[in-house]
Amino acid sequence: MLSVSGLRKTYGDVEAVRGVDFEVADGEVFGLVGPNGAGKTSTLKTLAGLLEPTAGDVVVNGYDSTDPEMRHTLGFLPEESPLYEDMTPRSYLRFFADLYGVDRETADERIAATLDRLALDARDRPVGDFSKGMKRKVAIARSLVNDPDVLVYDEPASGLDPTTTNVVVEYVGELAERGKTVVFSAHDLHHVESVCDRVAILSAGEIAAQGTLAEIREEHGRVEYRVFTDVALEGSEEVEPGRHRTTVESMAGMDALRERARAAGGDVVDVRTRESTLEDVFLAVTGSEP
Repeated sequence: MLSVSGLRKTYGDVEAVRGVDFEVADGEVFGLVGPNGAGKTSTLKTLAGLLEPTAGDVVVNGYDSTDPEMRHTLGFLPEESPLYEDMTPRSYLRFFADLYGVDRETADERIAATLDRLALDARDRPVGDFSKGMKRKVAIARSLVNDPDVLVYDEPASGLDPTTTNVVVEYVGELAERGKTVVFSAHDLHHVESVCDRVAILSAGEIAAQGTLAEIREEHGRVEYRVFTDVALEGSEEVEPGRHRTTVESMAGMDALRERARAAGGDVVDVRTRESTLEDVFLAVTGSEP
């Protein structure tokens, strides 16, 4: 479990994080998103123990984030994760297992299981020969070599091809199913929607929205009804011959549109409901692109 209470982080006169609060339960994937400069990276690095909070508390699996022992229970994947490119994946991951005090037999079992799941077969070639996607898989395996209870993943699928991206995102969900606590950050909000149980949207160092996707949509989103008629109406758009679309935001608006269509000698032939996506809500609460 991970708990953040009243987190503040300042750099001189600049307050990057302003009183952030959230908790992430065991077996949960928690999305942390925000535009550039929102305080997301500072928050993630503080969770990982790389930055010390200016104020507030961060507790990771029972340890304060500033306690060196905390790092034994956490796996951190930064957005940029340089590897030792002269080493092979096997030797590289064994090296980090040794740093964590994991015995060789256990380490080799974990390494093999993780690389099998991530479909990385080239285990005895230098990492420097790998594609970006292959290197990312090695970095993910490194974050798991100590079998941590809490994972903090910053852009785990950034810049990867669609196939590798799907493998990585699906694997994050599987890790949560195994009981791990996961904080997941990504600019691609489709990935966040597909894997996260709850989401916090940061803006100017503060949480602008937080909750399940359904809760966030209900509070900050809207529902649109795309009503199709077989006659043209004022404000409608012809999408194909004899089919015209008008968008309304309420059932009352849809009923009024039906009356107008019938008065014009036609009728409603189809209605499609569109709920706000996470990106719609993101734009509404931050005014910025993700």
